[in-house]
Amino acid sequence: MNRKTKWFSLSAVIIALIAVMLVSAFPHQQIATAGIDNGYTGKQAKYVFFFIGDGMGMPQVNAAEIFKGTLESDNKMHKGKLGFTVFPHQGMQTTHSNNTFITESAAAGTALATGQKTNNDILGMDATKTVKLKTMAELAKEKGMKVGIVSNVSIDHATPGAFYAHEPTRKNYYEIGLALANSGFNYFAGGGLLAPTGPKQDKPSVFDLAKNNGYKVVNTQEEFNNLSNQDSKVFAIAPKLAAEAAMPYDIDRGSGQVTLADFTKKGIDLLDNSQGFFMMVEGGKIDWSSHANDAATTVRDILAFDDAINEALKFYAKHPNETLIIVTGDHETGGMTIGFAGTEYETFFSKINKQDLSFEEFDKKIKTYRETVGAQYANLNDWLPILANEFGLTDITDYDKTRLNDALAASMVEPKKRTKDPNSSLLYGNYEPFSVTVTHILNQKAGIGWTTYAHTGVAIPVYAQGIGSELFQGYYDNTDIAKKIMNIMGVKQ
Repeated sequence: MNRKTKWFSLSAVIIALIAVMLVSAFPHQQIATAGIDNGYTGKQAKYVFFFIGDGMGMPQVNAAEIFKGTLESDNKMHKGKLGFTVFPHQGMQTTHSNNTFITESAAAGTALATGQKTNNDILGMDATKTVKLKTMAELAKEKGMKVGIVSNVSIDHATPGAFYAHEPTRKNYYEIGLALANSGFNYFAGGGLLAPTGPKQDKPSVFDLAKNNGYKVVNTQEEFNNLSNQDSKVFAIAPKLAAEAAMPYDIDRGSGQVTLADFTKKGIDLLDNSQGFFMMVEGGKIDWSSHANDAATTVRDILAFDDAINEALKFYAKHPNETLIIVTGDHETGGMTIGFAGTEYETFFSKINKQDLSFEEFDKKIKTYRETVGAQYANLNDWLPILANEFGLTDITDYDKTRLNDALAASMVEPKKRTKDPNSSLLYGNYEPFSVTVTHILNQKAGIGWTTYAHTGVAIPVYAQGIGSELFQGYYDNTDIAKKIMNIMGVKQ
């Protein structure tokens, strides 16, 4: 072998080694881009709706359809289709973050908003926390389109924040709020802010800063109803908020209270203009109720999410050749499944229809009981009428009572005084033990199971309708969704 041949051989080895090292260092990036064509040369979408059901995997969607069918018909095999599950183009997306196969919402939201992977907990920045990633919403604004961000959780939460903020951690709520006030986006709506004056409540109010930047901040029904297309920049907060500055779960919503569909409809009215618009709408509490393994609350929030999507479909009917609607989730939460050992091949979804309040509202009853009755006098018999009236739980077995007694005893200990028992964590997560046990028993009798109080790493369905929607068929990564939308919208990073 001559010197030249040896040099080429050595070079080839070096190149091969570098390639292996790169693949090892960035395995997920390789997976995310392999063999996927996101190219688009058709007509650009003028109106883009991006609906994200936080925590909404295939089991949640399927459960909502079965539940809807139960409400619509006495035929136990009737399945009620949702507005988005009949979309003509459907695909599946992988959800892993840059550093783990089980993502959380900041990393997933960043991927969906920017087309770039990042590590868990990072919002709108790369994994090094040094590069701010441009989002499709920011690009749409630069193009001259109006932009709206809607969510039924706090608007500074991970998923909505991923479309306008760039922070090394999703927990920088005040800084995320500042990004909102300075974004120049036209419409923010839904929940409030978690830290509008900073973690120590000593900073200038984000609400005041937003007003100084031209936003009309409204939080009453009358003010919301009076908003018009003449209001160029709006921050609309639900008149009634629940825990963590979020809108109430739909199961807890009072008559006449504003809904996610109302905020979506109003957004369409305010954003519609000759240059087009981009609107992201998040059903954020699907995730929260799935974390708590509360199936009845979860499916009702999916139906409310579907109502919001139906508002977009009404608009689409008027502009079918200019509109794109995408519906997906950022990850699955809870490891929900349809099927439980005790029910084998049967399901009984009519049972969860008897639940009339969320775990969150039930927790309040437990707290009051703990403070007034206390551990010494706690008795499951006090709860049996409540479980019958508010959960329809009348067929309670001896095994159920054993579980309920153990959970009630655990709930009689103040949360701050509870020991970090790994067995307790497996049974109840960080949730109220009695509440979780009640929903578990009810869910299991309906034929629904759960595996975790966290997220899972399963693939998530994608539903698409409108201009360019054929691109969303197939199996691809969550980053590809962003790239497809940006190409169809005619924007580039």
